[in-house]
Amino acid sequence: MRGAPAHQGVIKLEPGEAIALCQAAHRRLLSSLDGLEDATARRPSLLPGWSVGHVLTHVARNADGHVRRLEGTLAGSEVARYPGGQAQREAEIEQGASRAAVELLADVRESALRLEETWERCQRASWPHRELLAADRWAISESPSRRLREVEVHHVDLGLGYQVLDWPEEYVQWELHASLERLPERLSDRGDARRFLAWLIGRAGWPEGLRLPPWL
Repeated sequence: MRGAPAHQGVIKLEPGEAIALCQAAHRRLLSSLDGLEDATARRPSLLPGWSVGHVLTHVARNADGHVRRLEGTLAGSEVARYPGGQAQREAEIEQGASRAAVELLADVRESALRLEETWERCQRASWPHRELLAADRWAISESPSRRLREVEVHHVDLGLGYQVLDWPEEYVQWELHASLERLPERLSDRGDARRFLAWLIGRAGWPEGLRLPPWL
């Protein structure tokens, strides 16, 4: 189309950029958790069926999962983030969700620090063995951006005051493009896909009843 801007494609975050954004995201999260009390850790989060403690435990175990895979890759081995699969992930979250607030906070802080230190080692090694996917669909150089998504989204899910309007512009620009790229696979119903497309191009109102499955 004459005069139309060139298609820019999906915005890519270089590992170093994503690390810096994620370090800042970790600091914001820890700031929100300052003074966390047991009663707050027990209350429901914005995620159905999960308390604040569940979300915090998931964030910590997510960091450990990244470290597990990155450590394996640095050694030239394929090691899954959760060797026990979904069952391990769910069990670890349940086991850790009811801990005291001080334990939850320490877990989130220390696991984030371990991950940041592991990223530094990967950076120095130029992110080796990118072909080792360990059951994931992404290379280890994408670990920082994947973690950034986890922290930013789950920070909101905690329901402790951090909202979507607080998301930094750099994250929004990357996530918006990345999420739109994945949109077709989430519109599995043919009718929904057509109604959504009609809305997107300005030919219909918002398709009532449309429900997109979460990416988590």
